[in-house]
Amino acid sequence: MTIKKETAGSDEINRKNHDPAVCLPFSHQGNPYEVQSAISTIEDRAVFLQTLRNIAEAHDTHIICFNADMLAGMQHAHTAICHAVRSYNAGTMVSNTLEMEALLYAAGSRQCSLAAPFGIHSGENHLYICCYPPSDKIWNALVPVVHFIEDKWSCIDSGKQAYLMDLFAITRDELATTIGNNIVDLVLERIALLEVYR
Repeated sequence: MTIKKETAGSDEINRKNHDPAVCLPFSHQGNPYEVQSAISTIEDRAVFLQTLRNIAEAHDTHIICFNADMLAGMQHAHTAICHAVRSYNAGTMVSNTLEMEALLYAAGSRQCSLAAPFGIHSGENHLYICCYPPSDKIWNALVPVVHFIEDKWSCIDSGKQAYLMDLFAITRDELATTIGNNIVDLVLERIALLEVYR
């Protein structure tokens, strides 16, 4: 096995960090899902993805991993998964899987090549992991390959803001139109536009 979880703590500590009471199901238009923050060090991307598929199939659910470093916080992940689930249930997806559909929305793009970096990569990964539909035992099943933590990527500093502006082609004039120069609102607007123009 060439997958390494973050080794900051033991499996027992990792399980304690994952408190089911904290991970209550969210719901969008009656569709429940769950989101957790995690860290994982991946040596072999293909092996990691196959492991996720096996776990998802065993629990009759979908597991979507977002690269938190490229997202405007957890709200970005929530928005992407909600749009993807809506497309999935309506039969209007432009991709072949719910997982890729979610990445397309996260990227605000219809091109898989642009969306792929919004998923996992080799090396240390900062992740928002989504589960749809929720499964009682899915998070414990993921403990061997990821280390659950509290969300620490939703606070966007000036460096992250500049990165997101470049990534989503957001101008300073656009940013000035938001209340408090809120970059998150503009990124989520890009996601909404994808649904309009697809």
